[in-house]
Amino acid sequence: MTTEAVHNLDLRGVACPMNFVKTRLYLDKMQSGETVTVVLDDGEPVESVCQSVKAEGHTVERQEQASDSSWSLTIIKA
Repeated sequence: MTTEAVHNLDLRGVACPMNFVKTRLYLDKMQSGETVTVVLDDGEPVESVCQSVKAEGHTVERQEQASDSSWSLTIIKA
């Protein structure tokens, strides 16, 4: 049985496109198959990051909205 490392990255308040840049830099440091949960503001930030990480071949495993209108994306590195 393998244990996946889980990382957390809070990017609330970070403007586009810096939220994707920071997500990408974080993913670059991770091993393939590891997961990161990224917390983003509602609207363009969550849409942009979600589309961009998928375009790079990563998997968005979960996308959930929190009570404060932020979003939590769980991304599996390709």
